[in-house]
Amino acid sequence: MIKHLPDNHSNNFIKLRNSLISATGKAIGDYNMIEDGDTVLVCMSGGKDSHALLMILLALQERAPINFKLIAMNLDQKQPGFPADILPAYFEKLGIDYRIVEADTYSIVKEKIPEGKTTCSLCSRLRRGVIYTTAKELGANKIALGHHRDDIVETLFLNLFFGAKLKAMPPKLATNDRQNIVIRPLAYCSEKDIASYARQMEFPIIPCDLCGSQENLQRQKVKDMLQSWEREQPGRINNIFRAIANVEPSHLADTGLYDFKGLSQAKADDEDPLFGDIANEGAALSLASTEGSKIEFVRNK
Repeated sequence: MIKHLPDNHSNNFIKLRNSLISATGKAIGDYNMIEDGDTVLVCMSGGKDSHALLMILLALQERAPINFKLIAMNLDQKQPGFPADILPAYFEKLGIDYRIVEADTYSIVKEKIPEGKTTCSLCSRLRRGVIYTTAKELGANKIALGHHRDDIVETLFLNLFFGAKLKAMPPKLATNDRQNIVIRPLAYCSEKDIASYARQMEFPIIPCDLCGSQENLQRQKVKDMLQSWEREQPGRINNIFRAIANVEPSHLADTGLYDFKGLSQAKADDEDPLFGDIANEGAALSLASTEGSKIEFVRNK
């Protein structure tokens, strides 16, 4: 039996839960992530994010006007000491459809990556291949990942600093072979809210011992930077995320996105509104006089 609420929950918890469900539902609607008849493979690492993702999708499944199937999947990467019994027992308790997939990616990562180097890149590629194959085997046409708003913003800066690209994690994308759609339903949810929700739900959390203790992870450094900014000015991370969804190609420099070479006369949406258009009524400045080599503007009242 699915238990959506912890014992002795407070009104604040209900507000938090409803906020997360609402944000997830909005993201799903905005990007058309889940449609009638879909089979969604929910990737469960055992961390707080994937636990929250599964529980919120189960809640939405109960109230959605469409029918879709959820299959929880955990990849057992054969890490030494991995508690392989925790998630199957939890899924059985929830009474949901699930699959445990065994693939020894751990030994491959340890073999290929020198000691002291970060393992996340290779590990994630191997996991991705197993997940895509599993989705095909199970007939799942959507793959749901637990990445949230903060993950997306962190990825933007990682690509900016180390890849020289303005690129983040999209809320929805097609796999290279076009056979699956990857969705991130928690794209509008903050990590802080997810962490608070997971704590109060008392999910059986499984830490990633393979990479979690790596001190030289650039992602952690970016996370620390963003959290410092958030403390200085609350709401900054959300503003950065909103900027990702509010792009003006004409004010960047990518010739593949905007025809700078063919630009001969500015269009209305190309104008820079910083100082206002002096030709329009209500502008801050107006032309006062032209005399010889001197042109004078005055401030409007």
